[in-house]
Amino acid sequence: MTQEPTPVPGPEDEGPRIVILTGAGISAESGLGTFRDAQGLWSAYNLEDVATPEGYAANPALVLDFYNARRANCRSATPNAAHAALARLMQVRPGRVTLITQNIDDLHERAGAAPVHHMHGEIMRALCATCGARWAIVDDIGLEESCPGCATKGRVRPDVVWFGEIPYGLEAIEDVLSSADLFVAIGTSGAVYPAAGFVAEAARHGAETLELNLERSEISSLFDRRRHGPATEIVPAWVAEMLGETFP
Repeated sequence: MTQEPTPVPGPEDEGPRIVILTGAGISAESGLGTFRDAQGLWSAYNLEDVATPEGYAANPALVLDFYNARRANCRSATPNAAHAALARLMQVRPGRVTLITQNIDDLHERAGAAPVHHMHGEIMRALCATCGARWAIVDDIGLEESCPGCATKGRVRPDVVWFGEIPYGLEAIEDVLSSADLFVAIGTSGAVYPAAGFVAEAARHGAETLELNLERSEISSLFDRRRHGPATEIVPAWVAEMLGETFP
């Protein structure tokens, strides 16, 4: 049913090769909650009901309503200073920075980052469960939504990777991890695999590893270096350092 997205671009020939993984923590200051937020959107639902293929099969209306709410939340959010800093790093070091995100929001893109590899899919895209077609979508997905590819009704779902499904582009991610000089994890909990295993994979191939997070994650001890604090503070500071600039 799933179709692999465009592979993660490989590095060019100059400068350090940096692979960045971002998680929910980088978007939290933009108003997008994480799984662990006590008052967040996820807190009112069981993940098995709204984020699994089985949940969708049992109650598609509940799942679509949940993701419609998440899509509305995403539309109202604004990229923050951490998103902007990573976008600038990619623009200044074209081809040398690979950005992988566990997030399904589009804040990296709206900040100017490109390309972005969404290993868990994108909330602003739809997927036909019948033919595998994918397309951009801004508004709600309804129960009788039609696929523009095969015209099937009632089989349109968010283009997101649910628990029990395989993340997008893992082979391409493995390729860039194997050649990285520096691996940086930003705003990740270290609790969700396979992403939680990226630091060990990068280190195995000789990359230096750095964690930028609000607090210690479950896998902090695996990183060579760690910096903790709000993403809007520590990420711009790190980017400025990488570019040889003075951070205010």
